[in-house]
Amino acid sequence: MADHTDTPGAQAPGTAASAGHGPIDLRAEFRDSGISRVLEELDEELLGLRPVKQRIREIAALLLVEKLRRTRGLAAEPPTLHMSFTGNPGTGKTTVAMRMASILHSLGFVRKGHLVSVTRDDLVGQYIGHTAPKTKEVLKKAMGGVLFIDEAYYLYRPENERDYGQEAIEILLQVMENQREDLVVILAGYADRMDRFFTTNPGFRSRVAHHIDFPDYSDEELLQIGEIMLKKQNYRLTDEARAALARYIPARRGQSHFANARSIRNALDRARLRQANRLFEQSDRPVSDADLVEIHAPDILASRVFDQAREADGEVDHG
Repeated sequence: MADHTDTPGAQAPGTAASAGHGPIDLRAEFRDSGISRVLEELDEELLGLRPVKQRIREIAALLLVEKLRRTRGLAAEPPTLHMSFTGNPGTGKTTVAMRMASILHSLGFVRKGHLVSVTRDDLVGQYIGHTAPKTKEVLKKAMGGVLFIDEAYYLYRPENERDYGQEAIEILLQVMENQREDLVVILAGYADRMDRFFTTNPGFRSRVAHHIDFPDYSDEELLQIGEIMLKKQNYRLTDEARAALARYIPARRGQSHFANARSIRNALDRARLRQANRLFEQSDRPVSDADLVEIHAPDILASRVFDQAREADGEVDHG
């Protein structure tokens, strides 16, 4: 990925804008900035998510134009870049946040372009005087990049009078406003809970410029995602195993704690475990390369998801 500058607002060498105030070739600027490569990587990493990818492309275009406005002295003040990512677990929010950090860095809106991912426990202390140092330490690590706060609504617990989340919120709001040229904050979580969080914390809503909703994957997309995961690990499904996984996905979706691609990854990890044990049980014969890479139907069908007698228990998957 191209990296033209480490200073917010600095002009990238060799671009059209550096030649003066003539016309600008936006396509060339887009290509030379490195944005197109980041978006290609996002396409390679995540299947589907067309509305999300379209919003990221639109935000990238806005940032590129804003950068060009800066180089020509047309920008009055830095844009508000804090974001909200809403959706169910396993829909790619963290991956998209990483790519957004790369885009921001490529265009000079953050100095480093790294991502610091945290939850409430990383920010809120257990006793008086503990929260401020924890929150400030996290912010120090995130400066120059993106701070990704997962399940951000847990920061606010009004039912607990002795909760210190409000202290963390106040520090975050101050930094989001006063140091927005050196830090972008992305708040993430379930859509309905994030809506309530913004209602009870209007300071966050006023500072968040971009709201992106991540849809659930379809069954077919999850099947393709599963095959891609296995391919990266040099495994493959037999035809019968693929049919078994296609049956597994809707059955698993109907159970609790379903986490989209994360649940599929967990299921395939368990299938690999069963495959290894199956090979050991057959150790009376030599093992071929095909044996080592093939996931068979029984490796999928042994899941408790298919056990109707224990359907009430389901398959606990908090990951």
